[in-house]
Amino acid sequence: MKLSKLFLLCVLCFISCKTDKKKDNLNEETSYDFSKTNLIYHIAALSSNEFEGRETGTEGAKKAKEYIIKAFQQLNVEPLGETFEQVFPMPETSNIAQGENILGVVKGTTEPNTYIVISAHYDHLGIRNGQIYNGADDDASGVSALFAFAEYFQKYPPKYSVIFAAFDAEEKGLVGSYYFVDNPIIKKEQIKLNINMDMISRSKKKELYAVGPQHYPSYKSLVETTKAHGNVILKIGHEEWTTASDHAAFHKANIPFIYFGVEDHKDYHRPTDDFENIHLDFYVNSVQTIINFFKKVEETSL
Repeated sequence: MKLSKLFLLCVLCFISCKTDKKKDNLNEETSYDFSKTNLIYHIAALSSNEFEGRETGTEGAKKAKEYIIKAFQQLNVEPLGETFEQVFPMPETSNIAQGENILGVVKGTTEPNTYIVISAHYDHLGIRNGQIYNGADDDASGVSALFAFAEYFQKYPPKYSVIFAAFDAEEKGLVGSYYFVDNPIIKKEQIKLNINMDMISRSKKKELYAVGPQHYPSYKSLVETTKAHGNVILKIGHEEWTTASDHAAFHKANIPFIYFGVEDHKDYHRPTDDFENIHLDFYVNSVQTIINFFKKVEETSL
């Protein structure tokens, strides 16, 4: 799907206006492993009205799928299977025939048969009562961060193989992620860790939570020693979020996970979860913080 030059210009103008008004802005941190402009462009695009809220089984979801696949291809991410799509059946009660996970891979340089799954869900709530639920934070923020990881791997290829999983039907009950874990394409025992990103772009308190060390203590020190970037405060907590997003499917299969996310905000699951309400400086620093955590994982033996 093509987005207009006018759209890109509007995004860049918005970034300029937002950062000019803040002291702790994007220009204060110069050390990033990805393009901040690209990251913000992607979240703005995926949460635009063009994608009609990205509800599973809709034309908007199809457009989002095509956008994500094209971005993966441009970033040299290969399909995990014969194609990027993993089609799965939806429950009969949903009145939707099927969903489609998008699965890519970057092979590891030294341990290609050991896999880390980095995930985010690309579906949201669609159109309700004539209002579009664009889901900027939930979870265009996580999907766009997948592209930032792919940029990072172009410069620093990973030690372990990395599966990029853009899951579908998270909002319908984690259907896509459970299907993937039950039908992983590779051997399930080769998957050693899931890093899940769901809602990482806004927090008035500047707090980014890491959930998972409560269940997998070996990862606690990795989180604690991860350098929080810029204005981000990285905290361990919210064990009650263990089943709140796609990482739940991995946890149920006894695959360790670390989930990164923020606390609910006033626009959660509302039509006001729009691009203009994300916190740009916090968002780019959250993504870099999560990449910093990945670097810590790369220093260990899985």
